[in-house]
Amino acid sequence: MSRPLVISDCDEVLLHMVAPFKQWLEDSQGVNFRLEGNNFAEAMRWQKTGEVLGKQDVWNFLGSFFDTEMHRQGPIAGAVEGINALAEHADVVILTNLADSYNAMRAEQLAGHGVHARVFTNHGPKGPALKAIVDEYAPSRAVFIDDLSQHHRSVAELVPHVRRLHLCGEPLLAPHISCAHKAGDAHARIDTWDEALPWLLAAITKEPQDA
Repeated sequence: MSRPLVISDCDEVLLHMVAPFKQWLEDSQGVNFRLEGNNFAEAMRWQKTGEVLGKQDVWNFLGSFFDTEMHRQGPIAGAVEGINALAEHADVVILTNLADSYNAMRAEQLAGHGVHARVFTNHGPKGPALKAIVDEYAPSRAVFIDDLSQHHRSVAELVPHVRRLHLCGEPLLAPHISCAHKAGDAHARIDTWDEALPWLLAAITKEPQDA
């Protein structure tokens, strides 16, 4: 009999990303990062002029961060313990929106924090990639964890039977992002692992109407 399956995002679910990215930009790259609303690109301004960075500059800094600064990323409170507790009851995989060239780096990064899981890299909406993962594993139950509403919407459209938890463990970001639960695309919104773990355990061990 197949096991349950947990498909989890990484950045802002398991590891902080925005906070160390902000610190790196401001300390060494001549860029201020101040998020107002949920427009990530407009949060970045040159320190000398106050001008918003161009789109290509934003992508260049993101690429540089993941090329050389992933060591700055620390775990979200309770995430390592939580995901490993789930791994006692389910298969756990990571679905992260990074280029395929970062796959091994991400797996090594997570292993360094005590999370040993298969990593899938992706570009764009996560629904198609998640459907392929579910088709491969054919789990008895499945749950998806992500911090961005658009990915929950994509999964809801393509794999509606997968339970979906909107979790953003980064306080700099959580108040500003659209809520997938309010939009009807996630089954719950919980931003701390202490509160999320009981919900997730129920989602992989109980029938959907009881979870």
